[in-house]
Amino acid sequence: MTKRLFAIRFALAAVLAASSAAPAAMAQQAEPAPKAAKLINAGDVLSGELNALRLRGAKKGKRAATYQLTSEPRRLPPPNGLCGLETGPETFQIVTNSDAQAAQLKNFVGKEVSLKVDEVACAQDAGEMSEAVVTKWSVVTKH
Repeated sequence: MTKRLFAIRFALAAVLAASSAAPAAMAQQAEPAPKAAKLINAGDVLSGELNALRLRGAKKGKRAATYQLTSEPRRLPPPNGLCGLETGPETFQIVTNSDAQAAQLKNFVGKEVSLKVDEVACAQDAGEMSEAVVTKWSVVTKH
């Protein structure tokens, strides 16, 4: 009698496991494969939503004006490659080199902005909060 109850419970557990595994397998097949991202070169325009980040600089903990642009995935030119990602980076840290550049970007926080990228690289330092860093850029105005 014990063997019979064990066999029934075992069969019930096997049926439940099989029925719960089938939808998970179907969901994995239904996900589209990540599409290949376009390559971004010097002089290309990068568009997306601009966010402000709160970071402290290395010198006496002084605040540094730092911004982040969230865009569609873009591949970086060699030798940077993909920054270790399948589709390329989606978040770009915008480095300001002067107070004038910081003031220029301050007006676009929370809005869509287009930047002409002159120099971009993969994030490598611990303080970088984005997947890629744009060090030389200019704002593209719409006429």
